[in-house]
Amino acid sequence: MAKMRATETEGSSSLHGQQEPVQAGDSPEQLEQRLNTLFHIARILAQESDLEEMLPSFLSALIETIPAADAGVILLYEPSEEQLIPRSSLGLPLDVLEGLRLLPGEAMSGKVFACGRAELYPTPEATAAAMADLSPKNRAIYEAATTGLSQPQAAICVPLAQGENKVGTLILQNLRQSGQLTTSDLVFLQAVADLIALAIISAQLAEDLQAERSFSEANRLKAELLSILAHEMRTPLTSIKGYSTALLMEEADFSPESQSEFLQIIDEECDTLQDLIHDLLESSIIDAGLLKLEPQPVILYRLVREVLEDIGHRSSNHRFLVDIPQDFPIIEADPPRIRQVLRNLLDNAIKYSPQGGLVVVRGQVHSQEVVVSVADQGVGIAPDDLNRLFEKFFRVKTGLGRHVVGSGLGLPISQTIIESHGGRIWAESKVGEGTTLYFTLPLTHIGQEMALT
Repeated sequence: MAKMRATETEGSSSLHGQQEPVQAGDSPEQLEQRLNTLFHIARILAQESDLEEMLPSFLSALIETIPAADAGVILLYEPSEEQLIPRSSLGLPLDVLEGLRLLPGEAMSGKVFACGRAELYPTPEATAAAMADLSPKNRAIYEAATTGLSQPQAAICVPLAQGENKVGTLILQNLRQSGQLTTSDLVFLQAVADLIALAIISAQLAEDLQAERSFSEANRLKAELLSILAHEMRTPLTSIKGYSTALLMEEADFSPESQSEFLQIIDEECDTLQDLIHDLLESSIIDAGLLKLEPQPVILYRLVREVLEDIGHRSSNHRFLVDIPQDFPIIEADPPRIRQVLRNLLDNAIKYSPQGGLVVVRGQVHSQEVVVSVADQGVGIAPDDLNRLFEKFFRVKTGLGRHVVGSGLGLPISQTIIESHGGRIWAESKVGEGTTLYFTLPLTHIGQEMALT
């Protein structure tokens, strides 16, 4: 059977060395194991779409099937760099091999990739000759990866391609095992290589499709962001322009009270613009992965009072109550970031309870965490909107008959801050009965030992 297969693939594979390894035909046990391996690889292809999961599984199955092989590497071609790069390895450290950058025509993989023909290197001399043209940098990386190991006793390298679409190479090596790699192994790997190439191409197409979708989504969000900016900034800018123009009119004679009122409106609208820009900058920082926390002991009651003193002047219709026990534990948190979360939650409470009412900030202690809540007596949130409350740019439909100014970024930013602290954030609400926003912070060692006195 092995001889017949070798004949069928004549011209697509070759043998390096003076003499072909002596071999008997595949035993029934070997044939069964190789057939099982083909089925196993087909199942991986059907069930997995992530290359980082698939490629190690392929290598493991092949090394288990071919007794003389004890190390394997899959290299994929990167068109932008025009180089082959190791993407998976078994028996050799991938973190070292990842530095390899092989040109087409260089060493085993480069030659096989360039000519599209599988190669068997049956002796140490054949493998050494095939690797003789490694660049100095690549040779240093390979020697670092094989420290303590002898020169490969034998190797097989097969191209991974579908038609004219070349995607990489597969190498199996004999570094420690007794026995030899054979032409029967070569023919088997050629059959397997077709499946692996198909899996890689499918995964790459899926990645490209996902990237295209991500790009489209990014463009959609960008357009939405510009629309929101134009809409949200129009109102405060119109007010600022209108009142400042009025104050500059030489023929107008406004009373001191009117002038003070105009200036107060201008100041408030400037605050609105500042908040919008701040939210956008914060969102960009978070998206770039640059959010950094500087935890320190925090007395929550003091933090809440500081925030309320800052925003309490925004509405004379609201009453604020702080319900935090005197023995509330000290928590480990980043004070400016927790202030930011509290400010966002209190701002929402004020905006969505325009008729005023009571806003309650409450703190509770559970076994492993503290729970902080901000409750209002406003219009409430419908269940459908509640599920989307922490999506970027999402705005609740209030039914108030007026537009509520905001970027739609305050709650998503708050969610990221709280989750970065190891906590959770959520909302509970009923239409017409107000909304309560909750967040938790974990109790640390210092919080369990220290309490307010």
